Parts: sequence; structure tokens; C-alpha cells
Amino acid sequence: MVWDDRIGRRLRLKDLHTLQTIAEVGSMAKAANLLALSQPAISKAIADMEHVVGASLLERGSRGVELTESGRILVARGRVIFDELREGLKDIEALADPTRGNLRIGIADPLTVVVSEIIAQLSSEYPRITYQVTISDATTTLRQLRDRELDVVLTRWNPETTPDDLSFEVLFHSPLTVLANKNNPLVKRKKLNLKDLMGERWTLSPPDSYLGRIVADVFRRKNLELPRSIVTTISIHMRVDLLASGDFISVLPTYILRHQGNGTWLRALDVDLGEGGPIAAITLKKRHPTGALKLFQETSRKVCKAIATSLGEP
Repeated sequence: MVWDDRIGRRLRLKDLHTLQTIAEVGSMAKAANLLALSQPAISKAIADMEHVVGASLLERGSRGVELTESGRILVARGRVIFDELREGLKDIEALADPTRGNLRIGIADPLTVVVSEIIAQLSSEYPRITYQVTISDATTTLRQLRDRELDVVLTRWNPETTPDDLSFEVLFHSPLTVLANKNNPLVKRKKLNLKDLMGERWTLSPPDSYLGRIVADVFRRKNLELPRSIVTTISIHMRVDLLASGDFISVLPTYILRHQGNGTWLRALDVDLGEGGPIAAITLKKRHPTGALKLFQETSRKVCKAIATSLGEP
């Protein structure tokens, strides 16, 4: 297939956008309404694209339309094209002012404390930067990163398993700890073992969640089953609220104690859970960072260096 003759002159960005819209809404009629086009115009655009690429792009059925394998490939590549155009416009804006823009950040729930600290410091220095923060598991945020819906992801990370398309920077190592209300009698006990805590009132992450799997591995390495969890929830906020009652304990990252509100009443029990895993900032290798992202990365290093020091990391 010759680029100039078959693609460059005949495949338009408008048509790629049309295909993406159809894929998102699952209907040509709905896409026509969203794009303010007639349905015949939509059908013609798709037919023209199929003729250009020499393959069917949509499968039509009674419940709407779905992408074919060729359609999925074209939409994925088109997403990269539109993302690069958006980033190019951001770069042009940055020539005039590199300290403005919108930064899209994906994080795991426990890291809200850390990212809030980063943003608070960065916002005071560069008030023209805005932020869109998505809180979800690593699987979801990394998919969104690859789909160009996020600019950077902060999460617990294993550097040995980094895919070829991702870059990572370890910011600090995050030990897990068993946390309790300062009035819980367990706080005064020294050199506890996990075995000593099996009968306590636990609130834990779901065992199939990212943090839940890490916690399960901690118990497994101690030759223990997961304790009975009275309240199982992915919400860190809810578990912290339960700890405030004084009766519950939970396994959470130690850096949660950095939060001004938490540090006044939360305490880490004297129990060894092993070494902490790395927290990393992850980006796409082939994506040029914007000025806002570079400033976020610089501030992340400063804030996380202070966190590492407070956690006793050399």
C-alpha cells in the first residue's frame, strides 16, 4: 500500500474521528447526532475509509455496530495521532508559557496523600497548571495511560516487570504497616507478630485488588492465611474511618501517617511486615512530556525525597 496514493490523500482526520465516535457510542445514529451529521454522511465516510484501507472496519448487528479487528487497529493508531496533535498544541502554548496546562494523573487510592502534597507545593509555585486526578487500580490507570487518557501514573511498582512501552522512575519505597487508633491497647504492645493479631477486628482490601494481593502475600510469607476481615472494602477512606472507631486494625502504607489529620490519632503497631515496595511514576516512552508534566516530575522528586527521609530510607 503506497502512502501518498492510498492513504495520505484520502484518509482524513475527520473520518478517523467519526470512526472513533462510532466505536465509543456503538451506533451510527448516535454518532450522527453527536457529530451533527446525517446518517448517510456517516455511512459514506465509513465506506470510503473501508475502501481506502481495503478492509471492513465495522460489524453491523441488531444491537448496533462493533469494530472489526482492522477497525480496532485503526482506532488505536488514530488515538495516538490525535493525542500527538493535542500534545503539539500544548507544546506550542508552552513556548509562550511553559508553566500552564492541564495535567492528567492516575493514582492508586493510598497515594492521594502523596499526590495532594505534590500538587499543593506545585500549585503554589505555578498556579496556572490545572489537574485532573483519576483514582483507580494500576491495571485501569495503566490502560488509560496507554490510551493517552492520562499523562502519568503513580503506583506501587515492580521494576522487573516493566513493559517495553513504559518508562518508570522510582520515587521512594513504601513499607506497609498495621495501623490502629492511638487508643487501641495494641499500640502499647512491643514486638508483635502477625500471628498475635489474627483474632483482631480487621478491615482489609479485597483479596483480588492490587493492594489486597500484596497484603495476602505478606501473610503468606509469614505462613499465615488472611485473617477474617469484618469489613472488606477497596476504599482507603472508609478503612481509616473504621480505624477512628478504635476497634479496627488494617494494613496500609506507612506514608498515610503523613496526612496532618491522620498523624494526630493513627499509630503504627510494632509489627514487622517486611521491606516496602517501590512507588514509581510511570509514563509512556514515546510520548514527549509537556512543560506541566516536567514540573510535576521535578516537584515529585523533591516531595518524595522528603517522604523517603521521614520513612528512614537512605
